[in-house]
Amino acid sequence: MEHITVNRSRLFQASCFALITTAFSFSIRAGILPQLGKEFGLSAEQLGFINSMFFFGFPISMIIGGLIYHSIGPERIMRVAFVAHTIGILLTIYAQGYTGLLISTFFIGFGNGCTEAACNPMIADMYSGSLMNKMLNRFHMWFPGGIVIGSLISKFMTDAGLSWQTQIWVIMIPTVLYVILFFGQAFPQPKVEGATSLAQNARALLTPLYVFIFCCMAVTAITEFGPQQWVGLIMSKSGASPMLILALVTGLMAIGRFFAGPVVHKLDQTSILLGSSVFALVGIYLFSTQTGTAAYVAAIFFAIGVCYFWPTMIGFVADHIPLSGALGMSIVGGIGMFSTAIFQPIIGRWIDGARAELASVDIQGERLDLAAGQATLAKMTTFPIILIIAFTILWFVMRNRKVRVTTNVVAATDY
Repeated sequence: MEHITVNRSRLFQASCFALITTAFSFSIRAGILPQLGKEFGLSAEQLGFINSMFFFGFPISMIIGGLIYHSIGPERIMRVAFVAHTIGILLTIYAQGYTGLLISTFFIGFGNGCTEAACNPMIADMYSGSLMNKMLNRFHMWFPGGIVIGSLISKFMTDAGLSWQTQIWVIMIPTVLYVILFFGQAFPQPKVEGATSLAQNARALLTPLYVFIFCCMAVTAITEFGPQQWVGLIMSKSGASPMLILALVTGLMAIGRFFAGPVVHKLDQTSILLGSSVFALVGIYLFSTQTGTAAYVAAIFFAIGVCYFWPTMIGFVADHIPLSGALGMSIVGGIGMFSTAIFQPIIGRWIDGARAELASVDIQGERLDLAAGQATLAKMTTFPIILIIAFTILWFVMRNRKVRVTTNVVAATDY
């Protein structure tokens, strides 16, 4: 069989630019929402539905991509990503109203899901052990890192009076770059025998460990994205700058993921997940109780808490449930995004309910908005509390499994 050389560095760089495309679509589209609402006369509810299409398209393509990854390969999935991104960008630029924006946002979300479906298992196949976890963290660094860059670009272009259409064109830059870098490259083969079999994948998905991680991913995702989606609105009445809070959180997440190597080398994945849950709990609790400068301290704790959740969960599946293959990683990522979409209106109802309750005791104006928001954040502490319990159980399970494996190896060599 002919040996094919895989240029890991180039494939990894291409994957990073693909994730930057996802981050730009996330941040720049958020930045132009006020302009879209004004130009097309859209209500806040309609803008919310447009945003939800981003999260709806994402898990669909992730799950489809996971099912067909080993039959068509990451190269073809990334071609679909490019087509979906390009269609979504062009339909957005030339949209004539609400329906066009719904369709275009779905295509962009679909392309973003293809990126995760192709790149996560590809990186897992290119690297092993702690190096794989390090590279997955560095790959996922470009989501918060790209959000920071995209937000600054959008703010600069908006302040300069440039149209929202011009801002959307910027998303094409990383899109074209990832296509150029992927073009003509050889892609890695699965490193785990049996991981290409859908029957094997399906059996692995039904194991207790995978079901447990599946449920945990739904909670880790909303722990990360729930407060991020709402904390800007809530903190705007607290005396802290929402933009600075967002920049601080995403910036620290990017730095943390870039320097993840020593962390994942020194600590096992379950210890990282448990420690992250504790930091996330402290961060969200501080958000729910602090105002002014102290809100930035809350942002630091929160960023440290959620920094490693997503890539470590993907890495855990690749390491400990390898027979689930690309499908296992894609479904875990998909449930994360689906959970985020499902919980958004629930969190909104929590805010509405808290506002109504507090208004009944004669709290009004900005004090009402802040108090209702902080009451909702207090409810969100339930998510990391659940994770602390779950990951404590997982820590003991994985430690006992490691002890059994070590004992068996010693017994086998004791002759």
